[in-house]
Amino acid sequence: MVKTFAIALFPGFQALDVFGPVDILNLLARTTDSRVADLEIFILAASLDPVSTAVQDGGFGQSIVPTHTFQNAPSNIDVLLVPGGLGTRNDANITPVIEYLRTAYPTLKYLLTVCTGSAVAARAGILDGKRATTNKRAWKWAISNGPSVDWVLKARWVTDGNLWTSSGISAGIDMMYSFVGEVYGEDMAKELAIQSEYIRNLDSTDDPFADLVEL
Repeated sequence: MVKTFAIALFPGFQALDVFGPVDILNLLARTTDSRVADLEIFILAASLDPVSTAVQDGGFGQSIVPTHTFQNAPSNIDVLLVPGGLGTRNDANITPVIEYLRTAYPTLKYLLTVCTGSAVAARAGILDGKRATTNKRAWKWAISNGPSVDWVLKARWVTDGNLWTSSGISAGIDMMYSFVGEVYGEDMAKELAIQSEYIRNLDSTDDPFADLVEL
């Protein structure tokens, strides 16, 4: 059973990529279901300094305080989520994430990415030969990071084995509800969506934003 979650952060991450899926996990942990009685979540980053959503130092943004560095991350992580954001375009920001992914992925039960987080996973070589999707507004740039990836243009989210990738920003919420349904049962996913008053997209191939991509 899935018990431990972690988020891999970097400067300039997209807020909703993280907070949307994490709020679903917050609700999940508050249920009385015995399977989630001892869920844990870890926030990982290159250092223990607060990590900001701001793209530039001193810019507008909000910060999260990590619980662990990539170097001392717990070894029992079941699910790792990698967000996207403008910070994925900065090599200095994402190189520590890429290095950690290469080390951690073999022991994960699941890897989830939101938005251009799939570009980070692609650069780590994890998505080679796998089906994946990414942000449609950043499609050309994102897929350039993974020439050996089977990129799926028209998809809200894509699953391939233990890899779950989602399209732009809010798509991570739909992906996480689907993931909860897969792991804990669809009844649980439905209940959490009702608690959030959220109208889910239940069809992973229903992606109107794909029509906006310039190929």
